[in-house]
Amino acid sequence: MENRHADAQCLIVADGDVLIRNALAEYLRHCGYKVIEAANSDEVLTALRRGTASADAVLADAELAGSINAFELRIRLREEFPAITTVLAGSVDAAAKAAGQLCDDGPHLRRPYEPEKVVAHIKRLLAAVKRQAP
Repeated sequence: MENRHADAQCLIVADGDVLIRNALAEYLRHCGYKVIEAANSDEVLTALRRGTASADAVLADAELAGSINAFELRIRLREEFPAITTVLAGSVDAAAKAAGQLCDDGPHLRRPYEPEKVVAHIKRLLAAVKRQAP
């Protein structure tokens, strides 16, 4: 599906469950976002480090697989790519507790995703980042 807007914001959707990832990615594309899909934390970092992806935000499952977990990914993204907004989504209480210990504000969304809430949340975060930019 082509982007509806040439200047569409780019999101990376990182989720090990291909059905969830594909469904959410398609919905976000329909909403006008450019979407890159990643199955694990390594794919997110590889895409960003190689410059094959330029993202405004990363939406990651709180239980994301890879050489580092989603919470470590969020920390790494803040260090290496501070302009990228990171949203963690989780449904397990243990993941939420771990997020609270590792991240300033823990997970933002609950799975299963409600697509409208995902879009509204991402819009709010990106608008806040835009307002803070010099």
